[in-house]
Amino acid sequence: MKLYGIKNCDTVKKARKWLDDAGINYEFHDFKKDGLGDELLNTWEQAVGWETLLNKRGTTWRKLPDEVRDTIDAQSAHNVMLENPSIIKRPVVEHNGNVQVGFNADQWAEIYSAG
Repeated sequence: MKLYGIKNCDTVKKARKWLDDAGINYEFHDFKKDGLGDELLNTWEQAVGWETLLNKRGTTWRKLPDEVRDTIDAQSAHNVMLENPSIIKRPVVEHNGNVQVGFNADQWAEIYSAG
């Protein structure tokens, strides 16, 4: 299992604590510090869609120019996420070939506790 996010993100902290408490081994990748490649982002977009990955509730989204927000599409969203990884909804988890976005303890218990 690989968990992607930003170390200081509260949701990522909750997710990591949940995994630690559940005794689930994972590798953490801080995409703000360790980077985010075009190929990896493409994989996530194909798995869950750019709309799921793009966090429109955060500060990074609100700081974008109106013309970018008003005309966002798959390609511009991809570029924005590469340039500003903190705009990606967190955490992103790769597990057994699947991609999951966000943290929900009940949902994670069903998905990850089974192995």
